[in-house]
Amino acid sequence: MRVLLVEDDAMIGETIRDALKDESYAVDWIQDGSMVAPTLKAQQYDLILLDLGLPGKDGQDVLTSIRARQESIPILIITARDTLSDRLQGLDGGADDYVLKPFELAELLARMRAIIRRKGGCATPVLTNGAISLDPATQEASVHAGPPVSLTGREFALLHALLIRPGAILSRSTLEDRIYGWGEEIESNMVDFLIHALRRKLGNDIIKNVRGVGWRVSKGN
Repeated sequence: MRVLLVEDDAMIGETIRDALKDESYAVDWIQDGSMVAPTLKAQQYDLILLDLGLPGKDGQDVLTSIRARQESIPILIITARDTLSDRLQGLDGGADDYVLKPFELAELLARMRAIIRRKGGCATPVLTNGAISLDPATQEASVHAGPPVSLTGREFALLHALLIRPGAILSRSTLEDRIYGWGEEIESNMVDFLIHALRRKLGNDIIKNVRGVGWRVSKGN
C-alpha cells in the first residue's frame, strides 16, 4: 500500500515514515502543502496522512482542493489543532478521520487500516476473496480457513495489493509501486521472487499469472 505523508515537522515526519516502512507501507513524504497537487498528479496513492499546519498551503486548503477535484482518495488528518471547530471543519470538509497529536503509532496504524477497509467496502478486519484470508494487523495469511502463515513485509504488501482488487490483473510496475517508496532501489526480480515465496507458503494456485500482463487472485468462490 502506498501512502503520501504530508508533514512539515522533521522529527514527527521521520518517526511516522520509519514506522510505516516497518509495517510494509511504501511511503512518500513531503513537507510543503503546495507540493500535494503536483505529487498527486504524478503518483497514485491509497491514503494521505495530512497535517494541517503546513508551509506553502494550509492543510485545510489542501483538503478542500482535493475534494473540489472530486478525488476520492482516503485522507486522515494528523494535527495538533484540537478545537471542536477544527475537527468539524476537517471532517465536514471531506477528511475520513481526524487524529490529534500526540498520538500512539499503534492507534494511527489501526485507523489507517479501518479507513482502507471502508474504502474497499469491507467491514471485517480481514481481507479475503473466499480462498485466501489476510490479516493486516498481524500480517498473517491463511488458505481455506487453514492455519495462519506469517509473511514478510514485502510478501504482505504484494498480497495485500492483489486482495484489495480481487480479479483485477496487476502489472509488474503496479505491484512495484505498492512495494517501493521514493528513493528505494527497485530490484528487477523482486516481484517474481515474492510471488514464488507466496506460492510456496500458500499454494501454487493462489496467485494466477496472466502471461505478458501481470498477476491476479481470483475474485471469489
